[in-house]
Amino acid sequence: MTVTVGVPREVAADERRVALVPDVVKRLGGKGVQVLVEPGAGESALIPDALYAEAGATVTPDVWSADVVVKVAPPTTEEIGRLGGSSLLIGFLAPLSSPQTATALRDKGVTAFAMEAIPRISRAQSMDALSSQSNVAGYKSVLLAADHATRFFPMLMTAAGTIPPAKVLVLGIGVAGLQALATARRLGAKTTGYDVRPETAEQVESLGATWLDLGIDAAGEGGYARELTAEERAQQQQALTDATKGFDVVITTALVPGRPAPRLVTAEAVEGMRPGSVIIDLAGETGGNCELTEPGQTVVKHDVTIVSPANLAATMPEHASQLYARNVQALIELMLDTPEGSQEPVLKLDFEDEIIAGAAITKDGEIVHPGAKKTVEGAA
Repeated sequence: MTVTVGVPREVAADERRVALVPDVVKRLGGKGVQVLVEPGAGESALIPDALYAEAGATVTPDVWSADVVVKVAPPTTEEIGRLGGSSLLIGFLAPLSSPQTATALRDKGVTAFAMEAIPRISRAQSMDALSSQSNVAGYKSVLLAADHATRFFPMLMTAAGTIPPAKVLVLGIGVAGLQALATARRLGAKTTGYDVRPETAEQVESLGATWLDLGIDAAGEGGYARELTAEERAQQQQALTDATKGFDVVITTALVPGRPAPRLVTAEAVEGMRPGSVIIDLAGETGGNCELTEPGQTVVKHDVTIVSPANLAATMPEHASQLYARNVQALIELMLDTPEGSQEPVLKLDFEDEIIAGAAITKDGEIVHPGAKKTVEGAA
């Protein structure tokens, strides 16, 4: 039996990405995989059904019966209900913040893999969807800042005088933060980066930016920051508040998995910034890094514009989908095995593999991901 992969149309509000693009459909076809695409699945990403058909996909409403169903946004209860009990689901599943999703998948008996739970190890770099989508968000955050700013980003030397470059501070030096620093510098801004993990200073400086040293070390596991103590938070916030007032643009990207976003930009800092300054808060969906952030909204406080976009990667659906599809492709190919003497691959889930085991959320009617299990128990 040919392995089939189903690509449903995304139904979440403002979700314009699609899980597979025609180029990846063609590559999977070369591996002996048949891809089923729901009509209109790529429409919001400006990919017509005809391109999927040309790439070898079957355009059909019957995508939920596929051996593997691939999505971007977490599935709704209705979508989970359409999955077969032996189905395998791949997508962003919010294992640390959506207990209802993990519970529904468990009760349905679905074997589910969360793209955000893939271990961040060298062998899994090609599957790292968090990084690929954070690259998009980091880039777009700077364009948003430039759009809302009342001042130029680059230094301009004109007959009417010289305009100094904008001063941009990026808080949180992960993939999104590094991309934001690089993009702001390309636009001519004077860039500065800060993170509680001091080992990121070298990365900041490699991009031509200045490192903001506040003297606090909070390096944690898995490339994330640990949660600060109360005393450390107080020291950090006051030092950061004082420093923030001198910047024209602040872009915040700091996240702690499974916890509310750390508050880095205080109301005092906002009040002290020059009128016309801009804050782009990429952590709004988990509460925001800025004290005055209103998640999903653009507000003006103390003459400072605070923008908290939701799902920023989805605003660039063409390239975001292309990158995400390649992440999904790499994971699917890890799950394929071609038996000796056969021309067709079969699904072979090796739960001894660190990647397969780490990304699994549900299996055999149980929640197997430790973080998801803890979230479900806490919500009970």
